[in-house]
Amino acid sequence: MTTKNILVTGPSLAPSATQFLEDKGYTPVHTPPYADSATIANLLRETLAVGVISRMGRLDAETLDAGLPHLKVIAKHGVGVDNIDIEAAAQRNIPVVVATGANAVSVAEHAIALMFSAVKRVLPLDTSLREGRWEKPGFSGVELAGKNMGLFGMGAIAQATARMAKAFGLNLFGYDPYASDAVFTEYGVTRCETLEEMLSKSNILSLHCPLTEQTRSVINTENIARMPKGSYIVNTARGGLIDEAALVAAIQSGHLAGAGLDTFAVEPPAADHPFLKEDAIVVTPHIGGVTKEGSTRVSEDAVAGIVAIVEGKCLPAHRIINRTLLADPAQYVQ
Repeated sequence: MTTKNILVTGPSLAPSATQFLEDKGYTPVHTPPYADSATIANLLRETLAVGVISRMGRLDAETLDAGLPHLKVIAKHGVGVDNIDIEAAAQRNIPVVVATGANAVSVAEHAIALMFSAVKRVLPLDTSLREGRWEKPGFSGVELAGKNMGLFGMGAIAQATARMAKAFGLNLFGYDPYASDAVFTEYGVTRCETLEEMLSKSNILSLHCPLTEQTRSVINTENIARMPKGSYIVNTARGGLIDEAALVAAIQSGHLAGAGLDTFAVEPPAADHPFLKEDAIVVTPHIGGVTKEGSTRVSEDAVAGIVAIVEGKCLPAHRIINRTLLADPAQYVQ
């Protein structure tokens, strides 16, 4: 038996995306927010879903098995696929579709906002003023113009961030062994041949790389120490890129002047998470891409990708993140 159910692991899609699915005869079925793998697996069995739109929760090999043989495709509601076992999906002939660039502007705007909030100490100053203190005497701020920003990763979000940062007079350096020289040239970013080289130049480090076994906790004690004293870190990518204890220690020692973080290693974080005790760290609940405009584009890209694959159509190669792992990528790639 086959169905036209689409399992959405998390909250509602943009209305236009839901309407698109319904117009095509598909029924979206939602899991609770942050559902565990067992709940997702049970719903895959019950709904006989032909596709999954992954927003929250893990899709591991065992969960994918619960979707066989009816599960044909997974679409990530965004681009970060660290919650999906893309190799296991490929082994089961399930392409994983991403919404490349759909929320890039929204996330880049948030990266810039976090940078300004941290560097200009907007939140501590706002709090102190509301508490009756006028801290102008003795205050000394930081001017961003002329400082160096390092971009770890040069994908669509980093490119949008670079375009915005240029307007504020920042000098841009980047590290991404997979990006072409043309990308660096187009956005006025000086290419660094090693991560260490980029870190040594970065007054502000903005993270835009995927979370993999190679990048997990890459921003650790050793690498933070390579940054100039008084630097800042901005993370709108994945929390697992940062060794959180190392970051707190660097803030407390004064080596880092602050950080702006939209992601945590475990989400949501515990109420006593050490980031929440440091006023030099600005935190937001992983909402960089959650704008009406960005979310609409991501939802529309996700549902269009699902329907295309289910109906036997092909997508551009960059939309299928596990294409090189599939037994027959030509079946899915234009």
